Amino acid sequence: MQFEPISAADGHFHRYAPAFGTSLCAVDDIADGGGYECGFGPDHDRFLILLLRRGQQVWGYVNRCPHFSIPLSFEPGVLWTYDSEILMCAHHSAMFHFEDGLCFDGPCAGQQLVRVPVVVEDGRVVFRP
Repeated sequence: MQFEPISAADGHFHRYAPAFGTSLCAVDDIADGGGYECGFGPDHDRFLILLLRRGQQVWGYVNRCPHFSIPLSFEPGVLWTYDSEILMCAHHSAMFHFEDGLCFDGPCAGQQLVRVPVVVEDGRVVFRP
């Protein structure tokens, strides 16, 4: 899987990133305390977004571990979360905080996931700066 450079500052994420304003899913599609994965583009070059939820708060990140540049999920759509606070990489057990994507334990400690700007509007998670 190849990714283009990502820069949240200029809004350029990936050639297959959805347009700003795109609804990604309903908030209720994400288990409270869990995660949800959505992808855009062909299988060989997919832009994968992971969404994490606690109550009505939702955080979005590029589904790519900073340690090895592969998706954090071992199987598509299966994300490992704990205590409504922690996301774990299925490959090397790196642990990330929901709120800021910071890795606090594992091979990439101190690095962060790339944030994807999302907002909750009318019960939907929307890709928006």
